[in-house]
Amino acid sequence: MKEGQPTAIQLKDYQVPPFLISETALRIELGEGVTHVTARLKMRRNPESEQQGTPLVLDGAGMELQSVAIDERQLNSNEYGVTDENLTLYDLPGEFLLETTVAIKPQHNTALEGLYKSGDMFCTQCEAEGFRNITYYLDRPDVMSRFKTTIVADKDKYPILLSNGNDVARGETTHGQHWVTWEDPFMKPAYLFALVAGDLQHIEAEFVTCSGRKIKLQIFTEPANIDKLDHAMASLQHAMAWDERVYGREYDLDIFMIVAVDSFNMGAMENKGLNIFNTSCVLARPDTTTDKAYQRVEGVVAHEYFHNWSGNRVTCRDWFQLSLKEGFTVFRDQGFSADMGSATVCRVEGVRTLRDSQFPEDAGPMAHPIRPESYIEINNFYTTTVYEKGAEVVRMIHTLLGAKRFRKGTDLYFERHDGQAVTTDDFVNAMEDANAVDLSQFKNWYSQAGTPELKVDSTYNQSEATYTLSVRQSCEPSPGQQSKQPYQIPFSVGLLDASGGDMAVEIDAEEVSSIDRGDSHCTFVLNVTRPKQDFVFNNVPEEPVPSLLRGFSAPVKLVYDYSRDDLMFLMRHDADGFNRWEAGQRLAVAVIQDMVMQIQAGHAPAVDDKLISTCSAVLEQSREPGVDREMIADMLTLPSEGYLAELAEIADVDAIHRARELVRSEISVQLRKQLLSIYKQNSSNKPYAATGEDIARRALKNLCLSYLMQTGSAEVIALAVAQCESADNMTDVSSAIRALVDCPAEDARQPKEHALKSFYDKWRHEPLVIDQWFSIQALCPLPETLDRVEALLTHAAFDNKVPNRLRALVASFTRNVVNFHDTSGRGYRFLADSVIELNSINPILASRILNPLTRWHKYDARRQQLMRHELERILAIDDLSKDVFEIASKSV
Repeated sequence: MKEGQPTAIQLKDYQVPPFLISETALRIELGEGVTHVTARLKMRRNPESEQQGTPLVLDGAGMELQSVAIDERQLNSNEYGVTDENLTLYDLPGEFLLETTVAIKPQHNTALEGLYKSGDMFCTQCEAEGFRNITYYLDRPDVMSRFKTTIVADKDKYPILLSNGNDVARGETTHGQHWVTWEDPFMKPAYLFALVAGDLQHIEAEFVTCSGRKIKLQIFTEPANIDKLDHAMASLQHAMAWDERVYGREYDLDIFMIVAVDSFNMGAMENKGLNIFNTSCVLARPDTTTDKAYQRVEGVVAHEYFHNWSGNRVTCRDWFQLSLKEGFTVFRDQGFSADMGSATVCRVEGVRTLRDSQFPEDAGPMAHPIRPESYIEINNFYTTTVYEKGAEVVRMIHTLLGAKRFRKGTDLYFERHDGQAVTTDDFVNAMEDANAVDLSQFKNWYSQAGTPELKVDSTYNQSEATYTLSVRQSCEPSPGQQSKQPYQIPFSVGLLDASGGDMAVEIDAEEVSSIDRGDSHCTFVLNVTRPKQDFVFNNVPEEPVPSLLRGFSAPVKLVYDYSRDDLMFLMRHDADGFNRWEAGQRLAVAVIQDMVMQIQAGHAPAVDDKLISTCSAVLEQSREPGVDREMIADMLTLPSEGYLAELAEIADVDAIHRARELVRSEISVQLRKQLLSIYKQNSSNKPYAATGEDIARRALKNLCLSYLMQTGSAEVIALAVAQCESADNMTDVSSAIRALVDCPAEDARQPKEHALKSFYDKWRHEPLVIDQWFSIQALCPLPETLDRVEALLTHAAFDNKVPNRLRALVASFTRNVVNFHDTSGRGYRFLADSVIELNSINPILASRILNPLTRWHKYDARRQQLMRHELERILAIDDLSKDVFEIASKSV
């Protein structure tokens, strides 16, 4: 960016809006060349504002102003001013009717903000600041208005016209056009506005609320996808029932609609009554959709529906409060998914996301609290910190209060703030007031960035039968925050005796938030509030093995000197399912880290037999009746190379890759018969079903196949080919192709190329399936992968204007640790070239794929230099967007 750096917006500078809009009436005439938007805004000065008498400054970009009137009088050019970003009106009365007409060109809107075309369909994305690309408006979340929207379009091309609220009138005009008027009875900010127009089909169902109201449910898509909507509809009905049961939240309109859109920057958007979804988050059919995608559809449908209350009825005052709605709603959708499937597997998946994405963000140049203090471009703060860490902060409140008291808090929050735009403080205050508790120290989680570390030591005093856990908390400096105040941390622990059972010991009640004593478990939630604290357990008959941070009760890094025997013991016996998985991860990390040091010292690395024997024992557990096989598959999945790199002070990418692959090969060789037996045991010819039991069976089977393929034997290659050709579902097909593509054996080369070609030929007209085809190739760990990826950039099916396709190829490759970080720097240059090209097309997407370059300080001096060079090259280009500038400039 050559001219002037963008300025940051500060939370401390927040002021209430000087004007309010009580009613918004829109007339949107959709055209193939130009779309005309007339907005009639009933406005008044805000009596709470200190800026009385100031001009009205409306947000607006990328449009041509055609007329402006106040109280039906057309204004002269000297009565207003227009810039690229604003319309300013002078000398206004206390109350007035503002009418503007603008011309916009949605067909040219490749940034996919505001009104744009996705294929043949008009659609919108207005969060966070997209509405200003549709018409001049106070585009901020604390300006709430009632919307009435009339859409006019060609009837043949766009027979379906949708917006928020209820369909109140419709008719036809001359020249083959028709119109529909939608009225939303609820006040909402402009970011929740939605419009869709297209040649669409839909499925329809009904939901009866707890008060007996009948709600019409409709899911729209283009005709080719009409057979992929049933799972989303069932997920929606389950989510509506769950929200009534768990939170007491009943839906408030008479109709709820979802529309599936191909080109969409987000996963989905919770616009009031008219949710717009990326197709990847709503379409599902067994032969085109993997089990993980089925689960994602269920979770995202629930998430967006839950926003009806935690985001729409109660919204955020400003964008610094984004986690108010997103963190809370992620916590809600995680609870739903846990109830719909395996709670332990859901918790493992959530923690994986934190460690693979959010912890690195907390340790990087873009580190920010879940309530940021400043931003240049708000789109850059739709992050795992705001969403996933935000959910963990809400989860900690739930842990500290317990389920019943947490529900009291949410009831008060919704009752107190219905129809308002509020802050994270309002949410925490409702929890405090409903339960007479003090969470003032807990609020440090909202204002401080970084991942706290808990260092724990233990001492057993046999003569006094006491066991002491000494806990020290700390948090590394982060940008703008060199020192941190102590956090309030719920630290969930159990103590295991020699037989593996939980000890029912005693502790001073003042030291704990709660004690959960069950038939087979005893869990203490310790209240960590000081930099150093000792917790003394009494009546401890023998030295226990501690189970620490059960259920991952806080988003922290835990440091405790477990022996490998302790970890094996916990894997077998811990009553907490998450900690059984965690013990296995810690054991694998310890073994791989030792091997990395052996490689660095020039020695031949050796795999600890304890890890192999533990994997064998876990495999055998899968044969037991009633066991959670998906959890077994998770326990046998090694820590990712990305996570192992983040654990290192300076990541040795090549040594980590070599060590991890050697572990995989050793498991494959030593446990071959067992893996093959369990693979066959979990194979089935029965028709596909997306049930928890069937998903778990496929997960374990395909994990076994991925290990077996390490040998590259003709027998196993034939097994993968057979699965690829005979499977009736995408989970098994894509798993088999991935196993073939990743196999280093020369004998696999021809079968993998044949499988990829056959897969593409069969599914070339299914965009989401072809996204998988691109992703599988981009993630291949073999050395020639970047050559293949660069060639795929010119493939007829690749289009960097389609976010899903761009993510499938370019973003997937950046997760390919060993190839992205090749010492030649080609991977870094590849990403920088993609960012530069995308900057002028879709700045939001450009900034989001840039993130891997920001972690340069984790790597050796040569890689640091190469990564910084690419960041500097990006910063040197002309017309750099605010989105990309903020990320790149904070990273160099």
